[in-house]
Amino acid sequence: MNFDKEFDASGLACPLPIVKTKKSLADMSTGQVLRVVATDPGSVCDMAAFAEQTGNALLHSGTEGGKYVFFLKKA
Repeated sequence: MNFDKEFDASGLACPLPIVKTKKSLADMSTGQVLRVVATDPGSVCDMAAFAEQTGNALLHSGTEGGKYVFFLKKA
């Protein structure tokens, strides 16, 4: 999937992946896609809840090389 910016949250524990994802999205324009990579298993539920609460679209959630990968489209 194509993306405009990537944020690597590997090694960060809750709530830092969400806090830093929010900061990464703040610099982006509406419609741009952010790829987030995380190692915290809690980020799966957290990222879905974050997307729902903020109105940003969670385009994809999956795993890649033992890490969790998310694609968020900025609202």
